[in-house]
Amino acid sequence: MSPFAKSLTLSRRILSACVRHHSSLTTELIENMDKKSTWDRFYTESSSRTATFRNFEWFFGFDSVRDFIMPLLQTTSHPDTALQILDMGCGTSALGPSIYRDSVFPVRVTCADISPVAVRLMQQQVGSKAIQPHNLSSQLDFVELDCTQLDKHYGSNSLDLIIDKGTTDALLRSKEGKGKAALVLKQCLQALRSSGSLLQFSDEDPDARLLWLETAAQHQGVAAGVGVQEVGELRGVWYYCYQVTPHPVEKQ
Repeated sequence: MSPFAKSLTLSRRILSACVRHHSSLTTELIENMDKKSTWDRFYTESSSRTATFRNFEWFFGFDSVRDFIMPLLQTTSHPDTALQILDMGCGTSALGPSIYRDSVFPVRVTCADISPVAVRLMQQQVGSKAIQPHNLSSQLDFVELDCTQLDKHYGSNSLDLIIDKGTTDALLRSKEGKGKAALVLKQCLQALRSSGSLLQFSDEDPDARLLWLETAAQHQGVAAGVGVQEVGELRGVWYYCYQVTPHPVEKQ
């Protein structure tokens, strides 16, 4: 079995476990994770099952990956301006708000999701909790955004860090999402500053993901550097952090 096939089988098992309380959604979710309607339904059902709000974390929460994220804020910090951070496909995760809360450097964290239901739930939750940032100059925003249209919201060289916790995985494993995943990668690399990074957190085996990242970047006509670190084993599954950095194309 190829690395990609093994990774696909494993991810289907993980996704099925993630939605075990949403049995009517399991098949639809796995096959249509690139669709807005799927996520609207998922978050609507999720919120209706509990009287109080609970963050839904794909894979793991902020504490599992803070050591991959927070050091990058120091190395890319600007003396006079806030770091521009995008949590792409945020859902109802606490990842973005946690970065906003804990960063000693001024940051503007934008939590973006294709589902207005998820965005509304997070706006309500953060509004009710009044999270206090470590740096009083930091900002936190929630926006509805289709990540395949990133270029309509961000110009070139405008972001310092893009965090993708399972979003590319969702596109790659949906029936019609593979082309969208490559487009998102291209737009991320265009939106990043030369000192910036795209962090993809995934359960996909490095043999498959590294090859896809390198190939997709080449096919999209963008230059990129790609590296990987192990996040660790959680609940019997190994996770990885893929760091993708833009390389300026040399002029001929």
